Amino acid sequence: MRLLLDTSALLLALSEPERLSEASRNAIEDPASIVLVSAASVWEIAIKRALGKLEAPESVVGAIRDGGFETLDITPEHADRAGGLPPHHRDPFDRMLVAQALAEGCTLLTRDDALKDYDVEILRA
Repeated sequence: MRLLLDTSALLLALSEPERLSEASRNAIEDPASIVLVSAASVWEIAIKRALGKLEAPESVVGAIRDGGFETLDITPEHADRAGGLPPHHRDPFDRMLVAQALAEGCTLLTRDDALKDYDVEILRA
């Protein structure tokens, strides 16, 4: 399974994995799974940390790699797809994650029920 963690799921996976659903923990821990983290999530964490709205590891990229996750760059195709999504959700980071999940054939691991309005496979975090 190819999983794309949204920002909240990533933060839980790094610091409080017991708060993730059993299904999502099993999917992340499955050796056959490829677990991806978008550059958009790293960017969102950095912005919120700088604004004082979030506590997160100082080296998010290091924590991602230490967690065994792979990073997913944002491509022009992802950006184009995100811009063409219906306006079900206004958060640009979440829209990018939906676009990336669709483009890369990933299941999106999230707790955000608003993302269900998109035609993307979701696993409840």
